[in-house]
Amino acid sequence: MRIHNPATVPQPASAYAQAIEVPAAARRLVIGGQVGVRADGTVCEGYEAQAGQAWSNIEALLTSAGMSLDDLVSVRVYDVAPGDVAAYRAIRDTHLKGRLIACTYVIVAGLASPHLLTEIEAEAVKA
Repeated sequence: MRIHNPATVPQPASAYAQAIEVPAAARRLVIGGQVGVRADGTVCEGYEAQAGQAWSNIEALLTSAGMSLDDLVSVRVYDVAPGDVAAYRAIRDTHLKGRLIACTYVIVAGLASPHLLTEIEAEAVKA
């Protein structure tokens, strides 16, 4: 995989890549929206706990597919509160430990349950 952050486009606002090139013969994993719900079905309390749990769920799904965070190429984040972007970036950066992926961050009116504050979709590719 190859990261693209050319000088001809705006530079990322935080630690992410504008584009990631994926080899044609790679295996692709599409991870549906992960929320702040533990394996036992309980909803985490508060934004940071929910975002952290969503990332933990993504890591568990990557492991299940024989992949790791090194194979992650993009995430799309849907948050219900506009003030959470800085908290989200800190949580993302803690999990990614310097890895760059393509990211999209969207504020939405609501999610599937009023108790949910964030939802994260992800894609991974293993060459």
